[in-house]
Amino acid sequence: MRLTAATLDAPNARELAAFYLRLLPGWRVWRGEEWQDWVHIRPPDGGTGLSFQTEPACRPPVWPSVPDRQQMMIHLDIEVDDLERETARAVAEGARLAAFQPQADVRVLLDPAGHPFCLHTEAAEASQ
Repeated sequence: MRLTAATLDAPNARELAAFYLRLLPGWRVWRGEEWQDWVHIRPPDGGTGLSFQTEPACRPPVWPSVPDRQQMMIHLDIEVDDLERETARAVAEGARLAAFQPQADVRVLLDPAGHPFCLHTEAAEASQ
């Protein structure tokens, strides 16, 4: 067995995949051009990727969690060299900065479909 991807539901798989392709330099579509509702992207080294599946009833999670509301099932941690620069770039590409920021050295953002993801530096990872 080998983990090949984590799959995120979205109202439009192609649009969300396009966002992550802009966010993750060098990543490419591996499979999905032949399908309307599913796209798989991978890093340049061919490692574990991300998949996106169209789900018209998809509701974005509430961040931070609130009882009786859609809960976050997964989030992505993305290491960056410059936290402020990459946060600004993510926002320019279509992410939103989350109102709640639990750590000073990590930025929580929401992708265009509302999924939370974190940007952090190697130093932040080492301190956890």
